[in-house]
Formats: sequence, C-alpha cells, structure tokens
Amino acid sequence: MTKEVPSGRPFRLLRMMYAQGSPVAIYTIQIKQSELAKQLEISRQALNVHLRKLRDLGCIRTGRGFIDVTEEGLNALGVAVNPAFIFIKISPLKREEAYQEMSNFPIQRIFRVAGDMDAVLLVEQENLDETLRKLALLEGIKETKSYVTIQTLK
Repeated sequence: MTKEVPSGRPFRLLRMMYAQGSPVAIYTIQIKQSELAKQLEISRQALNVHLRKLRDLGCIRTGRGFIDVTEEGLNALGVAVNPAFIFIKISPLKREEAYQEMSNFPIQRIFRVAGDMDAVLLVEQENLDETLRKLALLEGIKETKSYVTIQTLK
C-alpha cells in the first residue's frame, strides 16, 4: 500500500507549517485507552482521571488510538530533550556485530551512516558516560567523537 503524497495547496500548507514550526521531542505510544487501562489493571474511568491530569499539566496529548508524551512530560520524567551524539568508526569486519551490540545500549536511536564514520548514536546526556564506557569495551571500535547539544535552534 503506497501512501498518498500531498500536492498543491495541501503540500504548500504542509511546507509552511514545517518552516514555521520548531522541533520538539515527543514519544508516541500507539494504544487504545481501554488496552492501557487493562495493562494497568484499573478501570477506563480511573485511567481517564489520570490522563486528564497529565493533559492539564501539559505532559501528554491524546487522540484516537495514541498518547503522546510531550517535552513537558519528558522533563517531568527527567529525560533530557537536548541529546548527545556519538559518531563511531568501526572496523569493517566487526560492523554487523557492533551494530547488534550497540542496539542494546542505553541509547535513543542508532543510525548507520556513510562517510568518515560508520554509525551515529543519539543518546540522552545522562547516559553518555555509560554508553562511552560500553563502546570502549566493544571489539572493533576504532574511534568515537562525542557532541553534546546545548540548544535546539530549528
């Protein structure tokens, strides 16, 4: 099933909103509230009371079949919204093994990249030291470069 790509006025609207918008960190869970209530072993009504409070605090947004944890919610959890990046050079013979091992690290995302480096890890700043220690023990890692973000500009 191919997704329809917007064109004409809807596309211009999408482009305008993107240009005027600002990046935010959001974690989305695709779940029906009835299923979440079941997982928590509470009634749907009780769940709605809790979700309403979180919505009022700006910690979440809800919709049909999803719940977004907003930046405000991430801040409440102590999750940094300004991540660190680790650029990694890996020995060619150890790449697949290293990618597999790194996927178990305390990271947000891992990207395989082309160029001078082989991978980029997106890491919460508080997990940077632990991730670097684990990388130091990983066979095949030739070089790492770490960058800590200060502010999101666009």
